[in-house]
Amino acid sequence: MSTFTAFYTAWSDQLQQLLRQLCSAPKPPTTQDHLHHLNHLVNKVLSHYAEYYRVKAAAAERDVLDIFAAPWASAFEKSLHWIAGWRPTTVFHLVYTESSILFESHIFDILRGVRTGDLGDLSPTQFRRVSELQCETVKEENAITDELSEWQHSVSDLMGATTDVDKMIERLVTVVRKADDLRLRTLKRVVDLLTPQQAVEFLIAAVELQQGIREWGMNQDRECSY
Repeated sequence: MSTFTAFYTAWSDQLQQLLRQLCSAPKPPTTQDHLHHLNHLVNKVLSHYAEYYRVKAAAAERDVLDIFAAPWASAFEKSLHWIAGWRPTTVFHLVYTESSILFESHIFDILRGVRTGDLGDLSPTQFRRVSELQCETVKEENAITDELSEWQHSVSDLMGATTDVDKMIERLVTVVRKADDLRLRTLKRVVDLLTPQQAVEFLIAAVELQQGIREWGMNQDRECSY
């Protein structure tokens, strides 16, 4: 087991603990203390993700090919990877999906003018800013994809006698670093657009999706190994 694989296992267990805290948080917040508590939980989760990318960056410096191989992930998880991780624009699909589900469940309250304050109650301004951020993220995502494609096309140069393999590997490390930076920035910027209650609900959905995919993938791997 690689050092990063061991880290990821412990990190994932801690994420599950944070999910339980998010799920048990008061929603909607009815006091200032509740509001502070929600903000505290949101910051804890974001810090946990930031720690993941900090350790991953160090691991990529040591062996970026191992990061791409992702031995800690199931086959199903790997099939969903974009440059050794989740695609940043997935965040926006999650926001729209959760917002739509909650909106439909509260439609009668909303028609009566009752504000729920949850993800189903996003304001027009929030929707506009989420849409603008999505467009920015798509552009950055495409640029990084193009950079990886250029790197892949240059692999034929490895056959040349004068090829600097170390420099090529450094370029790959840079691509991964840019992808991870976009993932973390996108997560933080979306959270910044939400109220504390909405941010907690969004993070619950994000963690449940991540953990659900991991659990299903691991179960499939176990069944295939029999």
